[in-house]
Amino acid sequence: MSIYQLPSINFKKIKGPEFKRLLPGKKMPFPGLFLILMFLIGLIGGLTSSYIFYLKLKQEVISAGLPMIHSEKVIEKEYIPQTTQEQKVIDVVKGNSSSVVSVVITKEVAIYSQQYVDPLGNGVFLVPQQVKTGTEKQQVGAGTGFIVSEDGLVLTNKHVVSDDAAEYTVIMSDSKEYPVKVLAKDPVQDLAILKIESDGIKFSPLSLGSSDDIQIGQSVIAIGNALGEFQNTVSVGVISGLGRTVVASGSTVGTETLEDIIQTDAAINKGNSGGPLLNLKGEVIGINTAVSSSGQNISFAISIDKAKKDIEQVKSIGKISYPYVGVLHVLITKQYAESKKLAVDYGALLVEGEDEPAVATGSPAEKAGLKEGDIILEMGGERITEDNSLSKVISKYNPGDSVDLKVLRDEKELAITVILGEWDQ
Repeated sequence: MSIYQLPSINFKKIKGPEFKRLLPGKKMPFPGLFLILMFLIGLIGGLTSSYIFYLKLKQEVISAGLPMIHSEKVIEKEYIPQTTQEQKVIDVVKGNSSSVVSVVITKEVAIYSQQYVDPLGNGVFLVPQQVKTGTEKQQVGAGTGFIVSEDGLVLTNKHVVSDDAAEYTVIMSDSKEYPVKVLAKDPVQDLAILKIESDGIKFSPLSLGSSDDIQIGQSVIAIGNALGEFQNTVSVGVISGLGRTVVASGSTVGTETLEDIIQTDAAINKGNSGGPLLNLKGEVIGINTAVSSSGQNISFAISIDKAKKDIEQVKSIGKISYPYVGVLHVLITKQYAESKKLAVDYGALLVEGEDEPAVATGSPAEKAGLKEGDIILEMGGERITEDNSLSKVISKYNPGDSVDLKVLRDEKELAITVILGEWDQ
């Protein structure tokens, strides 16, 4: 057998039963034909009867003036949330993303090209050298902000708009762009207020919540311009800690201490700075500010309560006015008190710095009679502790306020009143 041929198989004819006497003198050549014919006759008869019944019923319905109902298959086109929390996250994102903006930083940047120069002037040796040929406006950074008033006030981080020589633009969620002006920078907190330059356009501000009643483990949502290129990126997490104090550093603002801030495990990336941290009610409870460079999912946000005062001041007086005392101090802890053999283990000890005195010349502190070595125990009735720093207490007041201090000097308590000045930015 050739390999291109298939083997043949012979089938023997197998006789099946025959229906005899079905018709006189006839045999049915195929035994199942009768059953098939009977089935077809029954099917045709049933369909015909059903159609006649339908036509009759339709005529009666139309005669009675009743509407005909046609059954249609409904295809679900939208995703159905699986949990109540998932639905809340979706609702918050839908309802608030349009009020979150991307802050784009542009600046005139020097343009260089490679040219060959003759250092000896003899035309023998030509050396390649980068030569400045002009400048070009380029994007040099990006951050996030969110609208806090109908007339276009935008809250963001101070380090996002730290370059006074740069220009700033906001990009809305619908890709519209507007130039913005930096109205004010908080001298202490990493906060700044911008103003969208538009012709009478009304914007939708986010609802500001409160940081006082948030709980560890509570779900939160962050929205921001992740990595400066993925606008309105959403991440979800929980409140991981409260009342944190961290030292943050950046290439544009140096090092600063952030007190009483919120810790979250929601993913915060470069470019998210200045964006909102929201609860499941859609309220802003924090401003995303910093992230740990040595850990994973450890991010920090400034309490929205610290920003409310800045917003109101800009609305009323056009700037952020911060109270000023004029002292250098060290917060006393139990360990510090033991090492220095102090009479108390709390308070703010006034000490001089490398180039600055403990009490600034001409400051409210000097006018009130404070001296180096004094320990401010209380301010306005609040005890000064590691968790309740002097800076934190001062921020609750306004310039011009008269505040009573309890001061320890040479192990004797004194009552001193200081009239707060205004921080000169």
